[in-house]
Amino acid sequence: MQFLDKSKIRIVSGRGGNGMVAWRREKYVDKGGPAGGDGGSGGDVYLIADENMSTLMDFKYKSVFKAENGENGGIKNMHGKSAKDLVIKVPVGTVVKDIKSGNVIADLKEHGQKVLAAKGGRGGRGNARFATAQKRAPQFCEPGEPGIERELELELKLIADVGLLGMPNAGKSTLISRISSAKPKIADYPFTTLIPNLGVVKKRSGDGYVVADIPGLIEGASEGVGLGHDFLRHIERCRFLVHLVDLTAENPVENFKIINDELKKHSDELANLYQIVALNKIDSVEPEKQSEFFNEFKKLSADVFLISAVTGENLDKLVDFMSVKVDEIEHHSADIVVEDDLAAYDNDDSNFEVIKVYKDTFIVQGGKIKRLANVTDARNTEQVIRLQNILINMGVFTELKKYGIKDGDTIIIGHLELVYYDDQMYGG
Repeated sequence: MQFLDKSKIRIVSGRGGNGMVAWRREKYVDKGGPAGGDGGSGGDVYLIADENMSTLMDFKYKSVFKAENGENGGIKNMHGKSAKDLVIKVPVGTVVKDIKSGNVIADLKEHGQKVLAAKGGRGGRGNARFATAQKRAPQFCEPGEPGIERELELELKLIADVGLLGMPNAGKSTLISRISSAKPKIADYPFTTLIPNLGVVKKRSGDGYVVADIPGLIEGASEGVGLGHDFLRHIERCRFLVHLVDLTAENPVENFKIINDELKKHSDELANLYQIVALNKIDSVEPEKQSEFFNEFKKLSADVFLISAVTGENLDKLVDFMSVKVDEIEHHSADIVVEDDLAAYDNDDSNFEVIKVYKDTFIVQGGKIKRLANVTDARNTEQVIRLQNILINMGVFTELKKYGIKDGDTIIIGHLELVYYDDQMYGG
């Protein structure tokens, strides 16, 4: 299985449905009246942590997610149907970042934890909503609000209680296969495995804890050499580390120091995590040499064990000690600052653009303006006046004057062609 721990996705929430301009015309309804219904709300987009997912592989094949749009309002005060929300499942431990702002908007550390990533657009109001005692027959409605489009970066940080680390071929895969139900691929090669392996270790009390076999680090990993740099983030949240040392290597003590130097270069938090040192492969080392290594490592770390992951020698002592430490040490809280995610609600598309296509013709375009034009009937004076007032408040006429618009010139907005006369427009 390929492991993917970073991915980029694009999400789009649903657009709100347009309101409707409609009238009651039944024979037996006295005086009728406005009866245009409201548009339905567009679908929201949520991210939710799911413990049944272990990688971000799903997002390699699908990276664009769009919620449904709300339905338009109808006649007889019938409101458009609101769209269903779109829920995107991600692995537990996923950190969500807005690419545009660089802000972290969520740190999904628990199963079922959910975050709103993009609010759907509100449905526009139908003309029935605008009826008052003074204005009983409003000739206009509202367009629906747009959806929100965002690009997000997903980064997976594994949630494990214990992290196994060490040089490539130190025996981490063998160890995790012996103390848990994990079944990693194991071979005698001097390079690192490509994916972290997770295993559940059972305590004598019956419950368990999660151990992560982190791919082997090499010198320079913190600067991006090899694969270790990409996986250092996965041990940031562990309660503690088990540092596996291959006693058959050329210089075990130097290898131990190299790994710890890489942790320190990556972050002070990693460098200060509690470590148990497990001196592995004692089945291939003479007893005198074992004692010599043990004494040397005791000068570097308080808790040192001599083990053989292959034969199982002393593994019970190591596992029992790990179980005690799991109960004693809290999960390390990685320094991840989650920002208030205002962009999840920011569907204001009031920006517009003026384009002069001929000496007497101007195009005005922009999301909000286009939607307003879509619900404006150029033959209806009241609707045109309302559109005009909105454009004045948005500063559209001020911008048009900068482009040199004159009386009698044409303004094109969506499907509308309007004639300009001193801050007045008339349908063409």
